[in-house]
Amino acid sequence: MSILIQSVDLNGQPADIYIEKNRIKRIVKASAGPPPGGEGGWGGGMSGTAAAAGVFGTVADVAGEADKRLFAQADVVVDGRRKAVIPGLMNMHTHAAMTLFRGFGDDMPLMSWLEEKIWPNEAKLTYDDVYRGAKLACVEMLRSGATTFFDMYYKLDATAQAVEETGLRAVLSEACFDHHVPEMAERSKQSIMRRFDKASPYSDRISYALGPHAVYTVSGELLKWSHEFAEERGLLMQMHLAETEGEVEQCVRRTGATPVRYLHRLGILSPRLVLAHALHVDGEEIKMLADSGVKVVHNPASNMKLASGYRFKFREMRDAGVTVALGTDGCSSSNNLDMVETMKLASLLGKAWRKNPEVLTCDEMLYAATKAGAELSGIEAGCLAEGRLADLSLVNLAIPAFTPNFNFVSNLVFAANGSCIDTVICDGRILMTGGKVPGEDEIMEQAARAAYDLIKRTE
Repeated sequence: MSILIQSVDLNGQPADIYIEKNRIKRIVKASAGPPPGGEGGWGGGMSGTAAAAGVFGTVADVAGEADKRLFAQADVVVDGRRKAVIPGLMNMHTHAAMTLFRGFGDDMPLMSWLEEKIWPNEAKLTYDDVYRGAKLACVEMLRSGATTFFDMYYKLDATAQAVEETGLRAVLSEACFDHHVPEMAERSKQSIMRRFDKASPYSDRISYALGPHAVYTVSGELLKWSHEFAEERGLLMQMHLAETEGEVEQCVRRTGATPVRYLHRLGILSPRLVLAHALHVDGEEIKMLADSGVKVVHNPASNMKLASGYRFKFREMRDAGVTVALGTDGCSSSNNLDMVETMKLASLLGKAWRKNPEVLTCDEMLYAATKAGAELSGIEAGCLAEGRLADLSLVNLAIPAFTPNFNFVSNLVFAANGSCIDTVICDGRILMTGGKVPGEDEIMEQAARAAYDLIKRTE
């Protein structure tokens, strides 16, 4: 399968992009001119900073004769006029099937929300529930330009099936709890070993990680075992950490240390560890994270909605050398999976609490939503460059949010939302065109039915 995207706006200039199998093979200046009628309202450039350059790569000269012969072989030709291309967005922390709990248990503190609304209902989830909820999540992420997500949830195979069918790329981890009970810890170990001792029946778009939930739900003994297992098998390990002040205070009471210092004492800070939230950390802890190569995912929507905190130290972490990516969290705590909106929230929140409009620029946010996610996950995507995986999205420039278009990245981050996405390509396959995913109406209907049925079963 080969795809030629013609005359698409890339870094402020029209480009032709040739995709062969699942890789970007060639990027050259477009041979075709501007759209009929001139540039009009669809012109304008990118901001061109170092961060943007890292995302957009470079464009070669106009296609030569060899390129033209190659392009003529394309199986599919996509008209890129009046569209801009960006790397596929990467949602690095979510709980996909929690689309079933969208709008359920809103306006509650984190622990009350978990203990009263979420955990009792999750205990009744079936394979089909998770599959329907995850498939809805895949549609929602595609419609807002995401091509990859890092998930933590139950019944991992159900989510894997949804990902396989919709064509996305995912890193999947099964949520792990032992509630500090040795017998539960042993059951968790056995479950993890069974998972990784069998071959995956799915494509290589799906990879697996470990998912110990948090320090308040997972014992130190199981955390250390998980770390050793991840090291032995070459796996990533993601967990929630320092999400609320209450969590920090509880950890200090129970262990005598703050969450990051506790993990440091356990010896599990490593380049394989991914921390979701990491809101309540100090300068010394940030240095620990940087020195150990730990990655962090910022989830601004859920942090604000659950009032977990707002002073996420994005700049301090980046300056220290910590890779910081972005995530939406699950739909019950952020209510949508829109990574375009997430970029805006992360930037505005950071500017507001610092009282500094110059920090957390639009370019930094696009980098965090793309290339940083690739660095975190080890996936060869996240930027538009020859040889990279063909995971990309086309943005519709013919909408008010991009009129005028003095600065495309600024408009994308601050003016638009996920509805600006027209086309999504993942692993060299076109998964969405014209803002519609094939079969999405039926997927939404089935997910809604599953959600209502689940709540009835738990009443």
